[in-house]
Amino acid sequence: MPRFAANISLLFTEHPFLDRFAAARDAGFPAVEFLFPYEHQPEAVARALRASGLELVLFNMPPGDWGAGERGLAALPGRFEAVARGVEAALPYAEATGVPRLHLMAGLAERSDPEARAAYDRSLRHAAERLAERGLDLTIEPINRRSMPGYFLDDVDWAGERVASLRAEGHANLRLQFDLFHAQILHGDLTARLARLMPLIGHVQVASVPDRAEPGTGEVSDPFLFGELDRLGYAGFVGCEYNPRAGTEAGLPWLAPYRAAPAGEGA
Repeated sequence: MPRFAANISLLFTEHPFLDRFAAARDAGFPAVEFLFPYEHQPEAVARALRASGLELVLFNMPPGDWGAGERGLAALPGRFEAVARGVEAALPYAEATGVPRLHLMAGLAERSDPEARAAYDRSLRHAAERLAERGLDLTIEPINRRSMPGYFLDDVDWAGERVASLRAEGHANLRLQFDLFHAQILHGDLTARLARLMPLIGHVQVASVPDRAEPGTGEVSDPFLFGELDRLGYAGFVGCEYNPRAGTEAGLPWLAPYRAAPAGEGA
């Protein structure tokens, strides 16, 4: 049975950020993930996490100036020093929370540009090396350009090729972040793609297609895919990175079949 992590940057936004950990626990989630924690001090985030008793499975390294439209810096020529500073900024949060993996956003650039590809590989090598020193995994996530126009990493198969190539160089902590929502919009053929790329996948995320709402409300059979993850031996969490249609709690009936039974109940 899949284990689900609430993405509390999108879910439970009815509550202040640091209160969302407890809200996710009370709703039945065993874990959380989020986009960016940097408006809060590392110990404040860690304190809320400890109080909730949840696991933290993922967050993003700084993406540049989000308000100005930046969506990561890794593939932007001339921004390597900012990427390196972002890696260092994320590490105190990783140490405080015990998160096992961090995501590095690529940014808005053309993948056909050789300078952008070179900048991206340089950023990945550096981030992978720094995170490996702390025993952390690095993930990269293909994002469709309908949701994020101009995003550099917009092809799941190409991303898998980069992960495989850099892992072959010795960066064994580099993994693919496979978002079912983005992959369906980009390519479809999710079952075969999951099976082929599973050895490279370090994290999975879900939202319905096309509206990015609760699982089970769109064109894809999310329960079938959850079963496929089990059949493929995926042991990680599935991050719930969706936009609730009518409030988080109101949209959670989909989760009920996957909640673990309390001790003493069931077979």
